[in-house]
Amino acid sequence: MSPRLVEKGVLNPLADKEVGEIDLNPFPDDFERVALVDNTKPGANVILATLREALGNRIFIEVKKAAGAAATLNQLEKAASAELAILSLADCGSCTSWVVLDAIRLEEMGIPTISIVSNRFAPFARELASTHGLDDLRLLEVEHPIAGLSVNEVEEKTLKIIPALKYILQIP
Repeated sequence: MSPRLVEKGVLNPLADKEVGEIDLNPFPDDFERVALVDNTKPGANVILATLREALGNRIFIEVKKAAGAAATLNQLEKAASAELAILSLADCGSCTSWVVLDAIRLEEMGIPTISIVSNRFAPFARELASTHGLDDLRLLEVEHPIAGLSVNEVEEKTLKIIPALKYILQIP
């Protein structure tokens, strides 16, 4: 008996969408308040804690949200009370979608963002952002995988992206 092959169409989850271009918000020359948006994925809290230490003496606004859903209006407003927002962690399909879409919503609210994305999901994140009119969404790539790693292993991977974070924010 030989197997029977059946071809089926696959839908592109990005679809075609006609949207206008969204302008990326510039970072302030100096900033005091940073929103840390934690989508509660394994390792996201460690990444944000490590970045928090690297950013030094600032006011941090912590926002927790579900990984598989959009941020609520209250969560977005809390993040928007800062001068910039760092969102973490995009390391699978659905959480990458929501990190990108939440970042776009914050950018539309006037808040510059940086999204922490695993290098394996960065191409999808870029394509999704582009589909929604934001070709230049700031993505900071951390080495995949994060899930299943120890705190020390996640910290080690995060330490590797700190120079890029400081470069993006133009801080010493």
